[in-house]
Amino acid sequence: MDFVQWIDPELLPWVLPVIIFFSRILDVSIGTIRIVFITRGMKILAPVLGFIEVLIWLIIVSQVVRNVTNFANLIAYSSGYAIGNYVGMYLESKMAFGLLIVRIITRKDSSELVKFLQEHQFGITNVPAFGKEGEVNVIFTIIKRRNLSFIIEHIQQFNPRAFYSIEDIRAVSEGNFPSDKTQLGYLNIFRPLKKGK
Repeated sequence: MDFVQWIDPELLPWVLPVIIFFSRILDVSIGTIRIVFITRGMKILAPVLGFIEVLIWLIIVSQVVRNVTNFANLIAYSSGYAIGNYVGMYLESKMAFGLLIVRIITRKDSSELVKFLQEHQFGITNVPAFGKEGEVNVIFTIIKRRNLSFIIEHIQQFNPRAFYSIEDIRAVSEGNFPSDKTQLGYLNIFRPLKKGK
C-alpha cells in the first residue's frame, strides 16, 4: 500500500517521518496490549490486535525501506518504537485487566486490616506464621487489578510497616470480589454491602 502518492512530493520529506513516528507508536502500543491479552487468555481480542499491529508495521516498514536514504525516517521509526513501548505500558496500566494475588505479612496485629477487607467483600485467608523476628500474620487476597491502589492505601493505613507482594494470576476457580464499581481505582464504599458475603 503506497499511501505516499497522495502526499505532495515537496512535503514528503517532512510529512513522512511524522506519519512513520505516530504509526510506530500506534503499532507498538497495540503490540504491548496484545501481549497482555495473550497472558490473560483473551483468545479473540489478541488475534484481532495482532492483525492490526502487523498490518500497520508492514505499511510503515515498506515506507522506511523505500525511503531509507532519508535519515529522518530512521529516527522517526526508532523514536516511535521507543515511545510506543511507554504508551503501551501506560495504557495497559489504565485498563487494569485481570486478577492479582496480594500477600501481606505483618508483625503488628492485623485484625483491623482483616476486618476492613472482609467488610468490603474481599475474600481473604489469614494464616499465623513465624518469621525471622518472631510471630507474623500472612494475609492472602485475590483482587481485581483495578482495586490495587485501594488495597495498598489501606494496607499502609492499618499496617504501615507491613511487607506485601503482588503477583499476576491468570484465573481462579472461585472467590469473593467486591460488587462495588470502582471509580479512578477506588471502591465506592458508600454503597450498602450485600449480606452473606
